[in-house]
Amino acid sequence: MDNRSEVREFLTSRRAKVTPEAAGLSSGGNRRVAGLRRSEVAMLAGVSVEYYAKLERGAIAGASSSVLEAISRALQLDDTERAHLFDLARAADGIPLSGRPRRRATKSAAARPSLAWALNAITEGIAFVRDPQQNLLATNALGTAFYSPLIGDGGRTPNLARFQFLDPASREFYPDWDVFAEMCVAIMRAEAGRDPHDKGLQDLVGELSTRSDVFRQLWGAHDVRTHGAGTKRFVHPVVGEVTLAYEELAVTAEPGLVLMVYTAEPGSPSAERLRLLASWAASAANETAGTAAAGAATSD
Repeated sequence: MDNRSEVREFLTSRRAKVTPEAAGLSSGGNRRVAGLRRSEVAMLAGVSVEYYAKLERGAIAGASSSVLEAISRALQLDDTERAHLFDLARAADGIPLSGRPRRRATKSAAARPSLAWALNAITEGIAFVRDPQQNLLATNALGTAFYSPLIGDGGRTPNLARFQFLDPASREFYPDWDVFAEMCVAIMRAEAGRDPHDKGLQDLVGELSTRSDVFRQLWGAHDVRTHGAGTKRFVHPVVGEVTLAYEELAVTAEPGLVLMVYTAEPGSPSAERLRLLASWAASAANETAGTAAAGAATSD
């Protein structure tokens, strides 16, 4: 990912989103650009037009924090967009990762016994650990049952982005598919800004851009966001539609990994369906264990 083009396209796309009226300026009668002009951004930020034009061409290395803050205010960036701009500037200065330690989280980290114990201690919600490349590294028992359409036969490491854009089953699993798609790509964009040298993420972006027109279009929009907290709807093949609240928690012992927890409102139909799913998963596990035990006894 070329830093200069990333900066150029991000700033250009943000400028196009701000109308003169939203910035407190007169719209005038003959505007040839969507959103603000470069000169208007420069005026709002208190920098010269020449300097802002230089930044928008991608030459952001050396830009001070005060200038970046001023540009963020002029473009009305939200917290995630502002952080992304600072990440791009740090990368241009050779200081990536938003101050995050350079030690990369590994897939083996999710197999750490204490992390597995923590996941399994969550019994009434769906819990899983994912990395910046959207790999689903570990799940609790309910999470394994919930994400069965994604996990499949367990051959390849399950990947949330590949499932979203390459598996037709995702359109049934996510009834609000377009919303999920935009969210997935925006989260990946933010991750790419934090660590532009993440080869695994670069390879995934290349694969999805080649195989999915929707992904390629969304990636080109340069939108960024964090997961944070909220609600989502799902349609599970066993229990049907559920509405779940989610919380994203950083795994501070392994920079880059996050713990996602989905729960249902107590007493709601979704909570009852999660209990039904847990019961179904337990029955399936017992049946599998019984079959394995019977097979072992026969071989003996």
